[in-house]
Amino acid sequence: MALTPMDIHNKEFSRSFRGYNEDEVDQFLDNIVDEFEKLYKENMELKDRINSLVDQINQFKTMEKTLKDTLVTAQKTADEVTALAQKKSDMIIKEAEEQARKIREKATQDVIDANKESFEIRKQIRMLKSKIKSLLESQIEQLEQIDEEETNQEDTPFAADME
Repeated sequence: MALTPMDIHNKEFSRSFRGYNEDEVDQFLDNIVDEFEKLYKENMELKDRINSLVDQINQFKTMEKTLKDTLVTAQKTADEVTALAQKKSDMIIKEAEEQARKIREKATQDVIDANKESFEIRKQIRMLKSKIKSLLESQIEQLEQIDEEETNQEDTPFAADME
């Protein structure tokens, strides 16, 4: 059982014939009560302070756990964002490479088509030149025949009169 200052203050001792001086004992007990009361109050205050500090420690532990959880969550989120950004980056690079490949293929095909078209045009020009040459040669032959006929007719002007 805990001893309180009131227990000390209310304590009565039995009297005996050759006992201690009652005033001195009372005086000493009063001093003990005062000191014990101070210690008792201080002890209560310290217990209250301890309880308050324990509550603060628990709050700090809760805050620490919350901060740790927040940091872990933030780290996970940062890792996920980084991984997602890396995937997006890889995908963009792949798409760009694919587009570049398609552009190169189209450019190559365009060059091939242009070369074919150029070849066809040159072929048509050669054929046209050949036809024009042939036509001109034919026309020249006809002109030469007409010239020959005219020359032959001029050489025989009286041939028409002789008949």
